[in-house]
Amino acid sequence: MSRTALRICPLCEATCGLTLTIEGTKVTGARGDRDDVFSQGFICPKGASFGAVDGDPDRLRTPLVREDGELREASWEEAFDAIAAGVRPVVERYGPNAVGVVLGNPNVHTVAGALYPPVLIAGLRTRSVFTASTVDQMPKHVSSGLLYGDALAIPVPDLDHTDHLLLIGANPLESNGSLCTAPDFPGKLKALKARGGTLTVIDPRRTRTAKLADRHLAIRPGTDALLLAAMAHVLFEEGLVDPGELTPHLQGLDELPDAVRDFTPEAVADACDVAAATIRTLARELAAAPTAAVYGRIGSCTVPHGTLASWLVDVLNILTGNLDRPGGALFPQAATDKTPRPAGPGHGFALGRWRSRVSEHPEAKGELPLSALAEEIDTATEEGEPIRALIAVAANPVLSAPDGDRLDKALGSLDFMVSVDPYLNETSRHAHVVLPPPPPSQSPHHDFAFNTLAVRNQVRYTRPAVPLEPGRMAESEILARLILAATGMHGADPSAVDDLVIGQTLGKAVMEPHSPVHGRDPQELAARLTGDSGPERRLDMMLRLGPYGDGFGVRPDGLTLEKLLAHPHGIDLGPLRSRLPQPLKTVSGRVELLPRPIADDLPRLREALRRRPDGLVLVGRRHLRSNNSWMHNVPALTGGTNRCTLHIHPEDAERLGVSDGAPVRVKGAGGEVTAPAEVTDAVRPGVVSLPHGWGHDRPGTRLSHASRAPGVNVNQLLDGTLLDPLSGNAVLNGVPVKLVIGSAL
Repeated sequence: MSRTALRICPLCEATCGLTLTIEGTKVTGARGDRDDVFSQGFICPKGASFGAVDGDPDRLRTPLVREDGELREASWEEAFDAIAAGVRPVVERYGPNAVGVVLGNPNVHTVAGALYPPVLIAGLRTRSVFTASTVDQMPKHVSSGLLYGDALAIPVPDLDHTDHLLLIGANPLESNGSLCTAPDFPGKLKALKARGGTLTVIDPRRTRTAKLADRHLAIRPGTDALLLAAMAHVLFEEGLVDPGELTPHLQGLDELPDAVRDFTPEAVADACDVAAATIRTLARELAAAPTAAVYGRIGSCTVPHGTLASWLVDVLNILTGNLDRPGGALFPQAATDKTPRPAGPGHGFALGRWRSRVSEHPEAKGELPLSALAEEIDTATEEGEPIRALIAVAANPVLSAPDGDRLDKALGSLDFMVSVDPYLNETSRHAHVVLPPPPPSQSPHHDFAFNTLAVRNQVRYTRPAVPLEPGRMAESEILARLILAATGMHGADPSAVDDLVIGQTLGKAVMEPHSPVHGRDPQELAARLTGDSGPERRLDMMLRLGPYGDGFGVRPDGLTLEKLLAHPHGIDLGPLRSRLPQPLKTVSGRVELLPRPIADDLPRLREALRRRPDGLVLVGRRHLRSNNSWMHNVPALTGGTNRCTLHIHPEDAERLGVSDGAPVRVKGAGGEVTAPAEVTDAVRPGVVSLPHGWGHDRPGTRLSHASRAPGVNVNQLLDGTLLDPLSGNAVLNGVPVKLVIGSAL
């Protein structure tokens, strides 16, 4: 007999509500939950394929432990015994930094992935931390940290109310949104146009989003910051700057005109390949719109001036008075945010508190560049020990980081490696222990990260739709036991990890004057927490202490876990609202418009005015049916447009003698790959494009479907030396490449 169960989709940032059809313990169907307070029934192909993702027969069901060089199935006890025996000696002999931690994109899509890795890193006391952020959005974190004093204070466009939306390097019709959590992003863009609004897309590719736009500008890759700086210049030059109610909250406004003085539209036009008159029109229209928002994403982050571009996105919103106002760009307020503190000066945001051992890259947000992971393992220096043990949680850097071949070899040289992953993939195949979490239907879901980026304030939680399969272990228990084994507490009850976090959090909360529990007994508060598990008790605590919470009885109508469970389709908390100056944590207590690291990096942007690419440059692309490397093993999500082909413009194809479908060798600084050509005018001349996340052809994996059509790893074309210096983010777009065709192959 079939039944239905609710589940928030964990397969992209849109976080849509699903209604699952379940027969026995198998998910046989998925449709949009029409009563979901946030997504209201919207579903994309990934969500519709939830059952296929959940039931993939290649998912590991038991731990794997390496013995005599081979991975074999093992018990959970054996696996954690091996971890304790493998990690602790490295820490004790070489120090905590000799243990690296790598966190992949899927961590932000699970409850356990959000709650436990910070405890692991703190327990290890390691500075060797690498995440997917430095091949994605780290420039936005850094620019937000410098502007607002908080790397997580990221304003999002008020899609439902804006009159004018400028997208740069973003393709939400394929990505479903990124750093902007919005179910049915396509519908919101169509609604914008239907109400008479304007949509402008700046992208070197004519994406599905660009086709929908009123204006599409095919900018030269990597010149986003130049274009945005020129728009800021026009606003000052033509007297169009009007921050309005923001003015009392700004510091450094008088310094900005000089900072952007050299970036006239005429000066940047040739570099960007956008006419000066068009740039002036963009700035004037932005200033004239009743409400407007500029939104930049991965295409403007993964370039040489990613942090400057991210900073300028917010600068333009500020200069036109569109930051922190309805219809502009607003700061969401998630239900699990910390208790809002009174407005006032904070500790600010610091960069470069330590540096990587080999290339001395500065840390950002506590992380080192993922591009530096290989050299931190395989290169000896006099400054500290190399990484000798690695813990990878939901990470596949062999495919997602530059120069996967070098990293592949480096991983094989480690003394010990742990991988928490449902698959034996290109990275986890090197592990000495593989810990497989259960499929999503057997796990609870709450979006800790994405609710802080949502275009409407809301809160939802779904318990597991299917009971935990015998022999499986909940992801929260896996990570709790991993923490204990890696930090010298092997054998302790895993509940000790949650108890520790609860005790520390409540102990701090009762000491804060602005907290609703100030002066109360932390043990009494802990005893009032509800929930069937440690993660649920922690969620209850965060809800109660949060901005909408009951304050442990202080606000009887406020949020608790019990109240949330009584609303299975979620609780709507209302539209985004103006919040300044409360979110600011800068030392000045104001928005610091021209922080020193930004000012010091502007000369590098001025140098870019004189550079022109010589030959072809490479950009990436994403597909609606894909999320990085972790969905290519699902037949329903491959095929169609989701193929690993090299897009090349017809003019370039004719000039180089490339025919549609012919194999083309692409050569970059880090190596070369061969992919079939797809001749299309969707890319501008001088640009070729390969999708991200492919290259499933390495031996020793168990990805039966992905290996049949493996594609090629675009990141192998990079050698890892091209980084945005402020954020450590890898440069993935606008990279010079050469093509080899015909008999030269």
